[in-house]
Formats: sequence, structure tokens, C-alpha cells
Amino acid sequence: MAIGVLALLGFQLVDSAFIARLGTAPLAAQSFTFPLSFLIIGIQVGLGIAIAALISRALGAGEGARARRLGSLVLAAGALVIALLAVVLWAVQAPVFRLLGADGATLALIRGYWAPQLLAAWLGAALYFGYSLFRAHGDTRLPGKMMVVTSLVNLVLDPLLIFGVGPWEGLGLPGAAWATVMAFAVGLAVLGRRLLATDWLAREGLGAELRASARPFAGIAGPAMISQLMPPLAAMLAISVVAGLGEASVAAWGLASRLETLSLMVVLAMTMSLPPWLGRCYGAGDWDQVHRLMRLALRVVLVWQLALGLLMALAAPWLALALSGNPEVRDDLATLIRFLLPSYAALGICMIVVSAGNALGWPLRAMLMSGARLFLFYLPCLWIGARLGGLVGLAAGAAVGNLLAGLAAWQVLRRILASPRRRAATATP
Repeated sequence: MAIGVLALLGFQLVDSAFIARLGTAPLAAQSFTFPLSFLIIGIQVGLGIAIAALISRALGAGEGARARRLGSLVLAAGALVIALLAVVLWAVQAPVFRLLGADGATLALIRGYWAPQLLAAWLGAALYFGYSLFRAHGDTRLPGKMMVVTSLVNLVLDPLLIFGVGPWEGLGLPGAAWATVMAFAVGLAVLGRRLLATDWLAREGLGAELRASARPFAGIAGPAMISQLMPPLAAMLAISVVAGLGEASVAAWGLASRLETLSLMVVLAMTMSLPPWLGRCYGAGDWDQVHRLMRLALRVVLVWQLALGLLMALAAPWLALALSGNPEVRDDLATLIRFLLPSYAALGICMIVVSAGNALGWPLRAMLMSGARLFLFYLPCLWIGARLGGLVGLAAGAAVGNLLAGLAAWQVLRRILASPRRRAATATP
């Protein structure tokens, strides 16, 4: 999972790095689209969680025919939902991007980029649903390999389509989106061929299965999507604050956002791999092992992210130079790196605790904790910092918000695991 996450996040950062060579305006235009792109990803991840849960439960119960019907239904329904969302986001692009702070010139750049980017988002969602189906059947290797393959295809196509080759002129900003479209199309072709070689899909009985499974599917997908949609909403509010600081700050913020997800690669991989282990311990009532696992996970996150963050903060000028050719954007990006990257140690702790909550029987608390991180700590501190100190204040405020969220999550985890009911469960047969 770490390799797949690295490849997937790496090609997003590569997109931004190539676009940065076009200038500040195209990079700022791309940065304005991030919140809406995260909105699509949030819904797709929530649907993917429900896909994997329902199909794996059916397989565990020996209901192979039902698992095949579910496989066909969720692939079709998921693709339809994301397609409808893409159409809506295309229709409302102008008022939404104006609300986020984009001016007329930026809207013109976004208009040429947004259509192929929405197509890429739909193809990526369909690919993700296919990955979820493979994971539900116990195959994690193919999704990991395909993440790497699509990333490499995108890496090769990005400079060709953005800048052109020989006498052929590139497409500029839209070229980045078309490179992603082609990369995801290659991934879907390979995945579709592999699916045809399996017996994981069905054509009959889909109507009855839809009526029987709609409610449990919504029961899983609904809370998961709410949790996944909070970060995009927070990102929209954050970009509106950053927009008040100027175009260069928006461009730098977009690059810093890409760098954030890449630097959290280990944490993201742990949030995917730790819950199944914790779930087994929870089912067995082995709370001693839960305590040991959580202590180990939190120590790894704290040490790794703090060391990585301090190292990247020291290398901030060179990182900014590698990611942007504009001096103003470089300076703003270096400032953001110095403040934000070390604070991701605390952010990683919060992410691990939220992920563990879904496995340890307190999903509502996990969802509330995720909301508190964004809307009680992060956004207020970011807004206050921007009002008091411009970009430096914004960066410092965001770092303080991450720190407060990490401390709060750690205290919540301590109280939950120290409760008599959790300890008594160890003795329960």
C-alpha cells in the first residue's frame, strides 16, 4: 500500500511541478480546482469502502452469487454517481470558482482545464472502484501495480502534452489533465481485461439485489462519505482564505498541498493496513494487544513524521526551487514548508486515531474527531494567523491547528482505552 500510495501521490505532485513551469497563473488556476477534485475523491472513497465491505462480507458468508451481483451493481452505480457529480460540477464551475476567489483571467484558464480534469476524475473513480473489487476478493497486488503503472504513464505524457515536442506545441494547462485521462484509460483497459478473466461479476438478478442491498450499502457509504467530504469542505474554506493573500500564495498553497499528501505517505499506508489488525484484536477482546499496537503506531508516526518534517524544513529552499520556477512562489512555498511539514507529526497522530476508531467500535467519535480537527482547530487557527500575519501567520496558524488536533486526538484515545469497559473486555470470553 505504501508503494501504491507513493506512486499515486507522486504523479499528482509531478503534475503540479510541470504546471509550475508554465507560470504562476496556470498553477493558481489548478490550485483552485483542488477542493472540488477532493470532493469527487471523498465520495469515491466512501463508495469504495462500502463496496469492499459488502462484497467481502458476502464472500465470508459463502454467498458467492450475491458477491457477483454486488460487484456488477456497485461498479455500475459508482460510475453513474461520479458521472452525475462531474456534470453538476461542470455546470456550476463559474459561480463556485468565483466564490473561492478566482478572478476573470483565472476562470478562463480553469475553463479549458476543468472539462478534461472532470473526465480524468471519472476515469480515476471507475479505476478506484475496480481496485476496491479486487481488494474485496483478496487481491492487493494488482491495484498496487496499476497505481505504479498509471503514475509512470502520466509522468511520460505530462511534459509531452503540456509543453509539446519538436514542432508540435503543447496544450499547456489542459495537457496535464489529458495526460491523466490517458494514464487512467490505460489502467482501466488492463483492469477490465483482468476482470473479464474472473467470475466476479453477474448479469442476472441485479434488480432484486439492488432493492435488497441499497439500505445496507447506504448505511456504510453514508458515514464514510461524510468523513471523507469534510476535508474537501475545509480545503474550500482554506483556499478562500489563501486567495486573499494573492495569486502567488494560492500557487504556493497548491504545491504545499501536494507535498503534504506525499509526505504523509507512511501515515496513509498505516491508516489502510492497521485497522484490519486492530479489528481482529477487537473481535477477540484482546485489548492488551490493541494497546501495544497503538503505542507502536503512534511512536512510528511521531518519530518518522517529525524527522521527515524537520529534514524537509531545512531543505525548504531547495525543495521550493525544484517545484517552482517563479521566485515569488518559491519564497512563499519555502515558508509554508518550514512551518507545515514538522507539524504533520501531530496531524499523523490524529489520522491514526481516527482510522483506529472505525476498527475499534467508535466510528461516531472518529467522525467527530475528524470534524473537530478541521473546523475547531485547523481552520480557525489558519484564519486568525492569516489576519494577523499574512502568509507567515497563515502557515504558523495551520501548524498550530495541526498540533492542537494531534494533542486532542491523543487525549481522546487515552481516555477511551483507559475506560473500565475496554479493560473489562479483555476478560470477557
